[in-house]
Amino acid sequence: MGFLFVASGAGNPLNLVFLIVGILALLVILVILRFVPIGLWISALAAGVKVGIIDLIGMRLRRVSPAKIVMPQIKAEKAGLNVGVRKLEGHYLAGGNVDRVVNALIAAERASIPLPFERAAAIDLAGRNVLEAVQMSVNPKVIETPTNSAVAKDGIELRVRAKITVRANIDRLVGGAGEETIIARVGEGIVSTVGSSDSHKEVLKNPDRISRTVLSKGLDAGTAFEILSIDIADVDVGRNIGAQLQTDQAEADKRIAQAKAEERRAMAVAREQEMVASVQEMRAKVVEAEAEIPRAMADAFRSGRMGVMDYYNVMNVVSDTKMRESISGMGKESGPTIMPEKK
Repeated sequence: MGFLFVASGAGNPLNLVFLIVGILALLVILVILRFVPIGLWISALAAGVKVGIIDLIGMRLRRVSPAKIVMPQIKAEKAGLNVGVRKLEGHYLAGGNVDRVVNALIAAERASIPLPFERAAAIDLAGRNVLEAVQMSVNPKVIETPTNSAVAKDGIELRVRAKITVRANIDRLVGGAGEETIIARVGEGIVSTVGSSDSHKEVLKNPDRISRTVLSKGLDAGTAFEILSIDIADVDVGRNIGAQLQTDQAEADKRIAQAKAEERRAMAVAREQEMVASVQEMRAKVVEAEAEIPRAMADAFRSGRMGVMDYYNVMNVVSDTKMRESISGMGKESGPTIMPEKK
């Protein structure tokens, strides 16, 4: 309109005013179209979803993306679900995934699984994938355990690997334990069942005994899953743990016996050294006593208690003793003396 005035007028100020007003009006219309999602409102009306312009403006003011609320609402309405816009907006403001919750509600409704919006929103806010939980309720999941090592009573090790078929329990998704707890409990059941068997051959002959025993314990209590079946995938024979333990025990007993023998030897050596020290001490005392003999004899001579004949007799006794000792020593070294033959 302003452009027409510029084209037709000859520099009339009134035409310039119309031009400015037209530009401002155009800017206002662009701002309104930017702030108010008219296209989204038209899509909602075409789908039969009652969402007013005021509601969309309010979402903008509350920093809520209208598309993330209106599009899931259209999807829910087309699926026959009665979910209010206020609930979806509240879940979005709480940090939840609105589109995933709506998809989970649609999947649960198609599978005839009772799942109200409040429970689905709680599961989503708890950090679990509510859509995956609904899908797992319809299509059970198979969890494969790691290899569990167990030892039977006969000492033979068995390595068992199992496959667990579980189904999500929607009522226990909030606060229920996860897959790690299921795997740990099944592994514990495998170890206890094999350990209570008298022979590893019994387990190899009837591996389904493990499945029946483990299933009877109710291992899915307090978890977010329901165990449907436990299948033994593989059983391998490992080491002879009993024989290895006996070998280790024998080696330990041997080392203990060697240590005790070394202790006894050390005590014997110590006693021998004590005896040698005692003998050397006695010899030192004897030598000391022998050194006192000449002094005592000299004192006896000076005091007159001993005469020359007494000294002579003592020396004869000493000589006779030395001769006897030499004769006995020669006999020990050379053996028995052989008398010469008479001619």
